[in-house]
Amino acid sequence: MKQFSLVPDIVLVETCREFVETLGIGAGDLIITSEHTYTAYFKDLVKGAEVVFIRKYGQGEPSDEMVEAIYRDIKDIQYNRVVAVGGGTIIDMAKLFALATVSPVVDLFDHVIPAVKAKELLILPTTCGTGSEVTNISILEIKARHTKMGLSVPELFADKAVLIPELLADLPFRFFATSSIDALVHAMESYLSPKASLISEVFSVQAIEMILSGYQKVVRGGEVVRKSLLNDFLIASTYAGIAFGNAGCGAVHAMSYPLGAVYHVPHGEANYVIFTGVFKTYLKLKPMGKIEKLNSLLTIILDCKQEQVYDELEKLLNQILQKKPLHEYGVSKEELRSFTESVMKKQGRLMANNYTELTKDMVFEIYNQLY
Repeated sequence: MKQFSLVPDIVLVETCREFVETLGIGAGDLIITSEHTYTAYFKDLVKGAEVVFIRKYGQGEPSDEMVEAIYRDIKDIQYNRVVAVGGGTIIDMAKLFALATVSPVVDLFDHVIPAVKAKELLILPTTCGTGSEVTNISILEIKARHTKMGLSVPELFADKAVLIPELLADLPFRFFATSSIDALVHAMESYLSPKASLISEVFSVQAIEMILSGYQKVVRGGEVVRKSLLNDFLIASTYAGIAFGNAGCGAVHAMSYPLGAVYHVPHGEANYVIFTGVFKTYLKLKPMGKIEKLNSLLTIILDCKQEQVYDELEKLLNQILQKKPLHEYGVSKEELRSFTESVMKKQGRLMANNYTELTKDMVFEIYNQLY
């Protein structure tokens, strides 16, 4: 049996002013965002809200230590709604503050503490990649365990996912690149997932087409062209989020987590390092399955022969974000074994969504090829 669900209301809004005025953002709201975003888009519009600036609590990917530090500062504040405005780091942490009990956050992720929804949750993405605005997943680096963990429960769904292209207007090109490649990976992994359905596949395919055709326009016209495509990329990211929220992601995400956790490589970039290595392995192991349909789609978009599809895909992506080998991040040969062990022992939730089974030796070989 396969099922499909779409829980958050998706709200399309042209400007931040329209959002604030329509939904009455102010007293009783807890806004979690960056100081830059708040100053640029909300400071003159919002009165009476409590505001948390995320970078006060640390840099890089979201972690349990950051969540605990925020909790200590806001535990005595009364609020009815959580308004998350940001990329994946902000969204993944903000989701937790809509729950009745947040701390100890490791107990929450270990399911020792039950997840109970207590506040309304509004999510406004400021990148075109996380898709987290429409998923029930929060990913944190658990510092003491040197790994990333995911909490996936219905209580983490937003009540409203609010899409405002204005919030992407000053997104630097590098963050545009890493976030949108993340969305592409979401779309392609969810398409091949054994949990995919005919409905989730529609969202995967649409996201793939929109992102790759957008990249082709950027390559032809230069970085500035992305400004005219921000709404398309924002919608595509949400489509991909809907797809992987229902079908899940697999080995690309699982294998990227040690790189992100140990070397603090941005999530989308870490995914890109692993991306085609995993898909080439899938193709080698099971060429006659569903990957044929995916590759047929890619040959049309990329205008190439099917045997060239992943090389051509990488050529296109390298013009958006240059892929680097693992050793350029400081990874040592010896660490490839520990990375493999971490994936096999701690990322079973993701590895269950693989297109075909990847053994420990296969995972190690992918890392080795990417080194």
